[in-house]
Amino acid sequence: MSLTNTEFPMGLRLAQAIANPLFPKLDTALRSGRHISADDLDNHSYLLEFHSELDVFYARYAAELIKAPEGFFYLRPRPSSDIATSVLSELDMLVGKVLCYLYLSPDRLANEGIFNLADLQEEILTLADEQQLLRMVHQRSGGSDLDKRRLLERLRTTLRRLKRLGMVTALGTGDRFRINESVFRFGADVRGDEDPREVQLRMIREGEAILHDDELPTSEHLLDETDDEMEEEQLGLDV
Repeated sequence: MSLTNTEFPMGLRLAQAIANPLFPKLDTALRSGRHISADDLDNHSYLLEFHSELDVFYARYAAELIKAPEGFFYLRPRPSSDIATSVLSELDMLVGKVLCYLYLSPDRLANEGIFNLADLQEEILTLADEQQLLRMVHQRSGGSDLDKRRLLERLRTTLRRLKRLGMVTALGTGDRFRINESVFRFGADVRGDEDPREVQLRMIREGEAILHDDELPTSEHLLDETDDEMEEEQLGLDV
């Protein structure tokens, strides 16, 4: 896209931001729905420095560069934006809510913020209705061992998806991961003196919607996976 002074007056700071070698890959990541947290030190520092200028830049695409109260950044397209969006599945949303609950838990500090797939599965089966959960995986689920294995595989797929969105960071080649503060996209909007963890637990059990901006920028490979493709994926988070 060619930008002239008459089309889009580009100030020195914005020119510096776009000329930065971090910009091309970061721009692609933001447009694909990735959330940039403080763990991604270079990109996060860059966004802190150039937030105002880049927000003006993305406004040309009918999108906002949001800095959440917890400190992470993400791109929020408006309905008129040409940036493609996709809505997360019901299971993705539930897993996101449970990850946010775990982030708020004392276990996160005790474990240095590290969990594994078994921790997540146990927490989900404890907090959510098992039959409803299994039906998210297979509509005709009867609670068989096969259905539970399917659930485990789908949880792995959802974790990979949330990893690509910047919600979790995979550790090593197994099922261990660290939860990032960007899971607060799935958090309750707590007001008053209520305990945020109790509010989050209530939302999980009552099935309330939690992503305030539930349309995320995305690319075709990120979210549009068929059931067959999901069953054929290699297990683990490191993809």
